[in-house]
Amino acid sequence: MAVRADTTYRSIWRISYPIILGLTAQNLMVVIDTAFLGRLGEVTLGASAIGGIFYLCLLMFGTGFSVGLQIVTGRRNGEGRFRQIGRIFDHGIYFMIALAIVLFLIMSWFAPAFLSWFLKSEGVLAESLNYLWYRRFGFLFGLLVLCFNGFYIGITRTRLLIASTSIMAAINIFLDYSLIFGRFGMPEMGIAGAAMATNIAEVVTFAFFVFMTMKNGTIEEFRLFRFNRPNWAQYRPLLKTAVPVMFQYFLSFSAWFVFFLVIEQIGETALAASNITRSFYMLLMIPVWGLSSATNTLVSNIIGQGRSNEVLPLIKKVILAAMVITLIIIQVNLFLPERIISFFTSEPHLIEATVPLFRVISLALFAFAFGMIMFSGLSGTGKTMVALFIEILSITFYLVSAFIIAVFLKGSAPLVWFVEVIYFSMLGLGSLIYLNSGRWKLYRI
Repeated sequence: MAVRADTTYRSIWRISYPIILGLTAQNLMVVIDTAFLGRLGEVTLGASAIGGIFYLCLLMFGTGFSVGLQIVTGRRNGEGRFRQIGRIFDHGIYFMIALAIVLFLIMSWFAPAFLSWFLKSEGVLAESLNYLWYRRFGFLFGLLVLCFNGFYIGITRTRLLIASTSIMAAINIFLDYSLIFGRFGMPEMGIAGAAMATNIAEVVTFAFFVFMTMKNGTIEEFRLFRFNRPNWAQYRPLLKTAVPVMFQYFLSFSAWFVFFLVIEQIGETALAASNITRSFYMLLMIPVWGLSSATNTLVSNIIGQGRSNEVLPLIKKVILAAMVITLIIIQVNLFLPERIISFFTSEPHLIEATVPLFRVISLALFAFAFGMIMFSGLSGTGKTMVALFIEILSITFYLVSAFIIAVFLKGSAPLVWFVEVIYFSMLGLGSLIYLNSGRWKLYRI
């Protein structure tokens, strides 16, 4: 039976913890993937950062659409219009298939020329393109999995995400080891093996979602998989909400891609150290990502119930929870950095270069907890165009600052990484100012 949310800590945790556990499994495979590739040397490790983030930049169009689908689904769930959710989901499937074709073509035609224009290391360029050549085949099933994620988070049934991402992680890790190093009779593919492992894991995860959705009665309850002729009336609220989020996510990860291009100008060691930092940084971000995703759904759901006055108190509760969790998890980062870094590489000079970056991300995580949850709360109101505007302002400052520090001032990698703190602080303050204005209360999806 469909669930309408409330604003208690119990409700926040009920929706958040399966997302957090699912993201933990998903990011664990990123960490292990980085550790495996780190055994192949600095060039391959740096290339996996460039290639991986370039792929993610394009995938973010799908991730943004999934978040938009999640927000609209959460609103209809709060309003009690459950059968409309099925039509929204089916139209989401249509959109994701078309998007996968477009992204595949972009990756095939533009990636080589684009990367060769920016990268000065021939080794990093060759390995990056090798990775992307195989990874582009993962767009279709990766996007369809995101569509299911948005649906299940939107209806507040997030427990299935634990199983789906655990399956994806387990398959990916096994195939990573097998295909990167040529174990268990499989070919030794190096960085291309990492791409193929993820592609296969996404296909299996999609099949799992389809099977469980057919088994758990969700199809009849929400009238899923009817696949009627596409109707613009169904796309209007969905695209109105999702398109700004799509561009916001794309700009956000594109900024990170440009950030790594800037780091690459400092040198291959700085790039490899930054890739190690990115992998662990994303792992530490998981609890806040889970809470922010829950915030999107909860805010949209309670507005649909006519309880707009509870939005700001809800966001404050989530931020408090995020700050406490962040304070706990950074202890490992502060006191055992060398031990953690040695999991990724055994090269002493690379460990030494990475330790200062770990110190910087400890501070950045607090800014992330405030900024991301406040920003997700704003997006949950449906005012995604305002959120996009705040994102553009914050990213512009982020990139200009990083470029000036690295290229003109010849600053160190830790100093460039400190821009993360400023970026998330700006994102949170801009969202807070707009939410306090109350203008979002008159908006309807």
